[in-house]
Amino acid sequence: MKERKQQRFRKPFIVAVYACSLFYFLFQGGKTSLMLFIILNLLLVYLLLGRYSGITSVKGGRTHGLHGSPSQPDTLTAGSALDVNVDVRIPGYYPLPYVIVRDSFVRHDGRRFQFETSFVPNWKRSGSISYRTPPLARGEYRFAQTECLAYDVFGLFEHSGSFASESVFSVLPQTIPLRQWSGFQRGIRGPYSHASASRSAKETTQINGVREYHYGDRLSRVHWNATAKTGEWKSKAFERESLPRTLLILDRHLPAYGDSPERFELAVSVAASFMEHGLKEDTAMGLLSAGDKVTMLPPRSGMEQRSTAMKHLTFVNADAPNRVYDSMTRSESMIEPGAFALLVTAETGSQLIRSMEWLSRKGVTPCLIHIGASDAAISGNVAWKGLIRGRGWQLYEVKQLQDLPAALEGSVTA
Repeated sequence: MKERKQQRFRKPFIVAVYACSLFYFLFQGGKTSLMLFIILNLLLVYLLLGRYSGITSVKGGRTHGLHGSPSQPDTLTAGSALDVNVDVRIPGYYPLPYVIVRDSFVRHDGRRFQFETSFVPNWKRSGSISYRTPPLARGEYRFAQTECLAYDVFGLFEHSGSFASESVFSVLPQTIPLRQWSGFQRGIRGPYSHASASRSAKETTQINGVREYHYGDRLSRVHWNATAKTGEWKSKAFERESLPRTLLILDRHLPAYGDSPERFELAVSVAASFMEHGLKEDTAMGLLSAGDKVTMLPPRSGMEQRSTAMKHLTFVNADAPNRVYDSMTRSESMIEPGAFALLVTAETGSQLIRSMEWLSRKGVTPCLIHIGASDAAISGNVAWKGLIRGRGWQLYEVKQLQDLPAALEGSVTA
C-alpha cells in the first residue's frame, strides 16, 4: 500500500520539477539554467529508457534438491529443507544496477512461502540466486512464477517481469525403519501367542531373483555367479510365505490428540512407517482412514498399494467429526474378519477399550499403537492400559517417532 502511494506521487513530482526547470531556463536564461535543463532532460531520457531494459522479457530456470545432494528429488520426507537455485537471464543492453528476485511456492492447502533476494547482473546480464527453505511439512508443493524487479539508479521507477518455471514436489510423511518386527506373525496366531517366527521361517526354498548383500547373510545365501559378474556382493532372494492381511486404522479425530497437530503428525508418521515395513515384507496392507470423508484401501501388497497409501497419508488431515469408535462402526462393512488390525490413536479410557472390544467381536485381532503425550498431566489415568494388556491385546506406546522401533521390540516400557 505504501509503495502504491509512492508511485502515485512520483510522476506529479517529476512533472513539477521539469516545469520549474523549464520556466527557470525560459525566464532566467544563462549558462546555469541551460546546463540544468540539459542535465534534467538527459536524466529523463535515462528514466524513460528503463522501459526497454529487457526485464519484461526476463527468462530463467530453477533447480532444487536436498542439502548436499546434487540430484533433484521428486519426493521428500517431512522435516526436510530444500536448497533452491534460480538462474536469471535478462536480454538487452540497458545497464541495471541490481535485480530483485521474488520466488515462491504454494502448499496444497493454499499456504504460500515467499523468498526475496537480489543479485548484480554480470556483463552477460545474467545471474543466479540461492536460498534454503525452512523444514517442510508433509504435503504437495507447487512453485509459482518467479518475479524479477529492476529499478533505476535513483530508485524512482520500478520495472518488472516474470518467467514460469513451474514444478511440483511432494513431501511424504516422515518414516522410520522398523527392522524385523514380528508382530504381523503374532497377530495372525492370536493375541495369546508369543512365539516369534524367525527370519528364515518366512521364506520358502524357491529362489525369486537376486538382491543386494546384507551384512550378516550366510555364505549359503550368496549368489556367487551374480557376485562374479557385477563385482559386488549379491545374495539370493527367496519367495516369502504369505503373511496375514493387516489393516491400519488411523484415528483422525483431533480432540483425541488433545487438539495437538504435532501428535496427529506423529500418528501419521507411525502409520506410514508400518505401511512401509509391511509392504517391504510382502504383507497385504490395508488402510482405513475415516475423517470428513472415509478412505478405505483393502489389504493388498505391491508398489501400487504403497504409492496409493503414501499419497493419502501425504494429504490427510485431522478432520474427523466423530471419535474413532463411531468412525469404525460407520465403516463396519469395510472391515473383514480374520485380519490383523493396527489401531493408531491417542484415545484413552473407556472409549478406547470399547473400540478394541468392537474390533475383537468383529473377528479381527486388534493391536493398539498409542500416541502418548510427553506431558504426564495430559496422559492422565493409565488404568486402561492394564485392562487392555489383561485381555491379551498388544499395546505399544509411542511419544516420539524415534522411539517406535525400540517400543515394538520391547526395550522401551510403554
